Amino acid sequence: MDKDQVNDILSANGFVLDEERDIQYGVQLRYNNGSVVNVFDKGTVTPQGKDVGEVKELLGKAPAKKATSGSQAIAPGSNNRVFVVYGHEPQCRASLDAMLRRWGLEPLILDQLPSEGQTIIEKLEKHTAECQFAVVLATPDDLGHRVDHPDEQAFRARQNVVLELGMLLSKLGRSRVAILLHQHENMERPSDIQGLLYIPFKDNLEKDTGLLLAKEMAHAGYQIDVAKV
Repeated sequence: MDKDQVNDILSANGFVLDEERDIQYGVQLRYNNGSVVNVFDKGTVTPQGKDVGEVKELLGKAPAKKATSGSQAIAPGSNNRVFVVYGHEPQCRASLDAMLRRWGLEPLILDQLPSEGQTIIEKLEKHTAECQFAVVLATPDDLGHRVDHPDEQAFRARQNVVLELGMLLSKLGRSRVAILLHQHENMERPSDIQGLLYIPFKDNLEKDTGLLLAKEMAHAGYQIDVAKV
């Protein structure tokens, strides 16, 4: 097994490569979760650092095996579906849909999927199992403020967007949910949870978010042609 094969498997299972170092007779791959893998020229692989047992198991089996808690692993190129949540802003919705499809991805949108007698929650749980990443488009669709504090009025994403965001964070994990946040005047963030992946944009969603979103999805195991970004 060479370094590219090792990294393909680990990247497909949620590991994000931080650094690659030359070592005697091989190379060392260092990941942002503290895992370290030494790959030697003769094909020997020795994990160290954090999650050694998990790394050994992943490298000894198919890359589609489940990895980090709260996320689902995919083999490179085996799944092109991405879950998409949005509100009422049609232009941003159309731009996001077109951008993802141009990258060769298939957006799954809750209100366009068959209900089959399921509740919204059941429907979301079923179809998120088909995806390894979600994009939440937060646009200024609503206005709100605390009771008796009209001076605090601010634009907000719709309540269904916030609800679905929370469910996606629970199902996929923070590293696999990107929130595209419209930089509208006096726009609230849907959540103040630390560590969420916010990607702001102004008037041109594709121009402002394309490269950043593509990088995050590539880290999650999606194969995206950079020439199309």
